[in-house]
Amino acid sequence: MKIVLVGSESFVGRELKKQCRARNFDVVGLDLSKSDDPTASVADIRLSSVADSIPEGADALIHLAAISRDQDCKRDPVGAFDVNVKGVLNLIQTAQSKKVKQFIFASSEWVYGNAKDGEIQREDDPIDVNKITGEYALTKLVGERMLAMAQQRGLCPVTVLRFGIIYGPRPKPMSAPEGIFNEVRTLDPLEMKGSLASGRCFIHVADIADGILATLGRASGYEVFNLCGNRLVTFREIIAESMKIHGRTPSVIETDPKAVNVRNPDNTKFRTKFDWTPKIDLVTGLKSLIPLA
Repeated sequence: MKIVLVGSESFVGRELKKQCRARNFDVVGLDLSKSDDPTASVADIRLSSVADSIPEGADALIHLAAISRDQDCKRDPVGAFDVNVKGVLNLIQTAQSKKVKQFIFASSEWVYGNAKDGEIQREDDPIDVNKITGEYALTKLVGERMLAMAQQRGLCPVTVLRFGIIYGPRPKPMSAPEGIFNEVRTLDPLEMKGSLASGRCFIHVADIADGILATLGRASGYEVFNLCGNRLVTFREIIAESMKIHGRTPSVIETDPKAVNVRNPDNTKFRTKFDWTPKIDLVTGLKSLIPLA
């Protein structure tokens, strides 16, 4: 199987390459960053020249590349739309011209906005675009709609994956589990902005990659799935488990207990369709972060 991996040098991209090669898949990597990987090419998804790096008839194009930090998108919304929307449009044209067999798009749970009062967020629920307040979420939602329209006009089958918040071992903590785990080890007191009841359906990077690969070969027209953890994990639970792992009990300051911030996407559709479930539980996932400490 030949896979085109766009954003191959990203956090998820590197893990996905590893898992692809473990399955003896032929991977062609594209990224704006240079790589020591001889199978990776430097390419800009905003330029038509990206087509030069994409082989004819690939089994799947997995599009991970994006400006993905919300603060970066807020700081430079023009740049965010240039990469996250124009890049999708350019890859749509390239996928059509190169006769790619499946387009897999990394979207985000951010498109739902925050959940309230125990609300569960499902793929078929209508999304009120007027409630989207972040540039990143808006670019992802626009990307989804552009792919839906393109598929109706002849693009290959499209699989949209709304990722939960991803964590895992990397040089610098970037997500809440990574940051909290490191702060439990190093700080006392530990100050948590907002409420300890805030939480997400966090998912380990190894499970994200495994889930992406589970979707290969889809022949349906346009599908959307939540790819996230099985349950809501609160910041309070992450702190408690991190304390056990580190053997430390720093005092915890909760700055605003009433400011509960939750996104709670449901992954039932994905688990049922692909007979899949995350393999890495919270404790195992946190222990994988120990090299960060």
